[in-house]
Amino acid sequence: MLHLASKSPRRRELLARLGVPFAPLDVDIPEAPLPDETPKAYVCRVAREKAAAGWRLLGAPVQDAVLGADTEVVLGDEVFGKPRDADAAAAMLRRLSGRTHTVISAVTLRTAAGERQAVSVSEVTFTGLADADVVAYVAGGEPMGKAGGYAIQGGAEAFVAHLAGSYSGVVGLPLFETAALLRAGGFAVAGFAAPEPRARAGSAASPSPAATASTG
Repeated sequence: MLHLASKSPRRRELLARLGVPFAPLDVDIPEAPLPDETPKAYVCRVAREKAAAGWRLLGAPVQDAVLGADTEVVLGDEVFGKPRDADAAAAMLRRLSGRTHTVISAVTLRTAAGERQAVSVSEVTFTGLADADVVAYVAGGEPMGKAGGYAIQGGAEAFVAHLAGSYSGVVGLPLFETAALLRAGGFAVAGFAAPEPRARAGSAASPSPAATASTG
């Protein structure tokens, strides 16, 4: 059985597209970069910690698997995170206006055989936003709870002048990389041939075809 260690309804909707039955798990871990931690290392660590937290919550099951994911908006070397309030959301959007930023999305699959991880890196360019545009978007409430203060699958899609990479990765779960991880872990993914049998507990996990996969 597959479990998704995420409270995000967007990740649950995306994962459902792959046709793999799963059950959601609510996990809470601290989400803050460590001193001198690069944005990519931070996102990868959080995805691993979410999967590990879900694994512990289930009692380290032999037959089950846990998927953990994290997505962050990065401008330069600064991780934006989720805005704490409307003012913070507006400040983020004003800084993203007319510029290209990076969206890093990491996915970790934890099984009894070990851990696999894949990473998607996308570049998103916003059109120039008038202050009235920023105020109107924030007033609608959509930025709250979203990395970088925007939802590409919502009203902010109209802000995107160019996207190089994974649309689903920017939303919160890169489906190409996730599908590759699941197939390598022995799961049947919609649209693909039946996978090889899953590795037995205690055997070493081989690197995923998508481990370090990068789009963009």
